[in-house]
Amino acid sequence: MPETEGGISRVESLDARFTNANLDVVVIDAMPTLEQAWRELECDDLNSLHQGYDWCLAWVRAYQNPLAILWGKLAHETAFILPLEITRSHGARVATFIGADHSNINTGLFSNRFLEGTGDLDAHRFADLLRQALAGLADLLLLQNIPLEWRGRQNPLALLPMVQNQNHAYRLPLLDSFDTTLRQLNAKNRRKKFRVQSKRLEALGGFEYVAGGTTNEQHRLLDLFFKQKSERFETLGLPDVFARPETKQFLHGAIDIRDADRQILGLEMHAIRLKGQRDGYIAALSGISRKGDHVICQFSSIDESVGADASPGEFLFWQMIEGQHNKGVSMFDFGLGDQGYKRSWAPVETAHYDVVLSLTARGSVAGLAHRAITRGKAFVKSHPRLYRIAQRTRRMIGV
Repeated sequence: MPETEGGISRVESLDARFTNANLDVVVIDAMPTLEQAWRELECDDLNSLHQGYDWCLAWVRAYQNPLAILWGKLAHETAFILPLEITRSHGARVATFIGADHSNINTGLFSNRFLEGTGDLDAHRFADLLRQALAGLADLLLLQNIPLEWRGRQNPLALLPMVQNQNHAYRLPLLDSFDTTLRQLNAKNRRKKFRVQSKRLEALGGFEYVAGGTTNEQHRLLDLFFKQKSERFETLGLPDVFARPETKQFLHGAIDIRDADRQILGLEMHAIRLKGQRDGYIAALSGISRKGDHVICQFSSIDESVGADASPGEFLFWQMIEGQHNKGVSMFDFGLGDQGYKRSWAPVETAHYDVVLSLTARGSVAGLAHRAITRGKAFVKSHPRLYRIAQRTRRMIGV
């Protein structure tokens, strides 16, 4: 019997062998339609948390952008799901991963059967299928922050037109013990810094490392993070990327994502809380996510008004990394962006790429602009003197 979707009959090939001919791509505009297949694909730990059903649902509930979820099928099997939303940028309709502005790594969701056959997939036909599916809905397909190879797996999206993203990701492999993990770094120097930081915090009356806690406490810590980060951005003269109510709603929703059986943690707040005369004062905050053995630091903040010389932010990273040992975690991911503290902790640096696939003439212009801007940013970041000038300029104009 032919399959019917939205009143349109579609005859699928029943050939069990993977070929270009029996790959079909359609667009779905509502998440529940694909929930069962979606949850099956997200069971693969190499499919990013950021394309997980609950993560995307939290974003969709907050932002309510139009959806254009790409559903790839091999006969009646799901081959892949690319969870997309439609946004507007400079007059162009852009199809992006859901929640792309707050995602550190994007992979899409692919089935093992599809992955095994991608060597036979023609890149031009793959691109044409995506164009046809999105026709009339978007001008540009822009899928950002994709590693071409993730933990031994090649990403099929690498077949599409790409540009290297200006930001790299920084990761620390967690080995069999914290001592062994530290040996990948300058362990002697790092232990010395830790002892100095500990003494300075003890001189303030001591501290408590807060890992997790009740749901209400988690939400309170997230609200405090928003306050700390806002003050920090204001001091630097930069726009607050967490200021939108929708972003705050989304991150509060991520706190409620929990699946102990599959080791999924949407967002968990960690903190350094002082004791003594400053009892209850939060000196540093961080939010982490987990899927399988992969932990991602989504964000962090510090309050520099007390104990700044103790480097509470770096001290918190020590506590978090040490605490992830013996919990089935093998990678602590510091996420995107080149920061000194990331380089000091993370010996693995990974390049990410953006898919830039034009769908219309307007999309071609938008795609060219994205490529030019991305390459320009990468050039500036590769030249420290230019990067310092750019940072000062950004602070001056507040963008």
